[in-house]
Amino acid sequence: MGILDATPSIRWVQLPSAGIESFSQPLAAYPDLIWTSAKGAYAKPVGEHALALTLALLRGLPERFQARSWGEPAGTSLHGLTAVIIGAGGIGLEILRLFTAFNMNIDVVRRSSTPVPGARQTTTAHRLIELLAEADVVVVAAALTPGTSQLIGEAELKAMKSSAVLINIARGGLVDTNALVASLAARGIRGAGLDVTDPEPLPDDHPLWDQPCALITPHTADTLDMIRPLLAQRVETNVRRFSAGMVLEGLVDTYNGY
Repeated sequence: MGILDATPSIRWVQLPSAGIESFSQPLAAYPDLIWTSAKGAYAKPVGEHALALTLALLRGLPERFQARSWGEPAGTSLHGLTAVIIGAGGIGLEILRLFTAFNMNIDVVRRSSTPVPGARQTTTAHRLIELLAEADVVVVAAALTPGTSQLIGEAELKAMKSSAVLINIARGGLVDTNALVASLAARGIRGAGLDVTDPEPLPDDHPLWDQPCALITPHTADTLDMIRPLLAQRVETNVRRFSAGMVLEGLVDTYNGY
């Protein structure tokens, strides 16, 4: 904020992340500036990670990583399953694209019911419980806002099938961690693939680590090596657009929080 105070000529600020919750103070302090985020810029690597977590859980890889005997054959094919994707930003749309290759039935839950191309149906959160009851795969790819905090809680987890898996590659606060631990311990759902957690980093003694069907990665769906060229491309595009007086990519909507 010191730079903004000292340089009143600044008219536009490019943020390095897709989420804007960490920048709430400067956003509120400088509402007249143009703010853009990296939303959508990192969609491909994050979508790839979501697919990897999904396949790993359905094929029982967490259990096999720890196995010391041959065991029984197990695994579920992704082809033809039903998925619910929560969020229809760049990442949600990339996950939808990847899932389409598996001939999945894909339902999208978003802030508006405007149809998303490729989805079987698009609806708002008022039908979330209903859709969760049919889903084999649930992917959380929404922005974290006051309205979406702990969007997946006890009731939502209870609505899911015991054979379903939950994937969160968005923000840890979208899922009620205590409710998730309880659901996994009771085998209420098949497993959870988490690149983000609440709290984060997840403490070494947290009970979520003790759940054999929880596959946790340390917020590495998009590493620095992955995002540097993608952010550079976003900055280059927006510099060109700013110079030409065009609408910038990734404009921040401070009212809705993303």
